[in-house]
Amino acid sequence: MRVAIVGGHGQIARLLHPLLAGAGHQPVALVRKEEQRGHLESLGAEVRLLDIEREDAAAFARSFEDCHAVVFAAGGGPDGNVERKRTVDLEGSLKSIDGARSAGIQRFVQVSAIDVDNPVGDDVGEVWKAYVEAKRDADAALRATDLDWTIIRPGRLTDDEPSGLVTIGEDVPRAPVPRADVAAVLAAVLERPQTTGRQWNLVGGEDTIAHAIDRALTGP
Repeated sequence: MRVAIVGGHGQIARLLHPLLAGAGHQPVALVRKEEQRGHLESLGAEVRLLDIEREDAAAFARSFEDCHAVVFAAGGGPDGNVERKRTVDLEGSLKSIDGARSAGIQRFVQVSAIDVDNPVGDDVGEVWKAYVEAKRDADAALRATDLDWTIIRPGRLTDDEPSGLVTIGEDVPRAPVPRADVAAVLAAVLERPQTTGRQWNLVGGEDTIAHAIDRALTGP
C-alpha cells in the first residue's frame, strides 16, 4: 500500500514511517516544510508538501494521488493555541476526509484521544477543552462517512521505549501508552480489514498487539 500520512512530521508519524516501509508499504509523509524532507526520506517516507491549515480539500485530494489509504495523525500540539485545535485537529481531519473521498480512497485511519466523548468539566482549561471538542467532532464526522474507517484513541502519550504490549477496546480505562506502540497499532490495523468501522481506546497492557486486536474484534 501507499499510505498518505497527514501530519507526516509528527512524533507518532515519524515512528510509523519505518514500520510501514519495513512491512513493504510506502509511507507518503504530508508536511508543511521542505526542510523536513531529508529526515523523513531517511525514515523511508516519500515526502509531499501540504499546509494543513491553509490549503483546501482539493489540495488534500491532490496530495493523496496514487495512495491507497490515509492516516490522519496531525495535531495542533501543546502550544496553548486554541485556534489551532480547530484548524488542525478538526478542520485538518475534515479536509482529509473530503480529500480521501475525492481521491477515491476508502481506507482511513484516524488518531484521536481517549475519552473525548465524555463531557468536559467546567474546571478544565480553555485549550484542553478546545482540543477535546476538536477530536470529538472530528471522530463524529469520520464515523458518519461511508469510508472504511478505524479510529484509535490513545491514552496519555509517552516517549518510553515500545513494549509491544497493549490493551485495546471500546471502554478501556485511561492509562499511558508509548507513542511507538501507538505507531505499531496503526501499522497493524492498516493491514487488518476487519478493523474497519471500529473505534478503540489504546493504552499500555499485557497483550501483544496482534492478540489485543483479536480480543477487541471478538470481545473478551
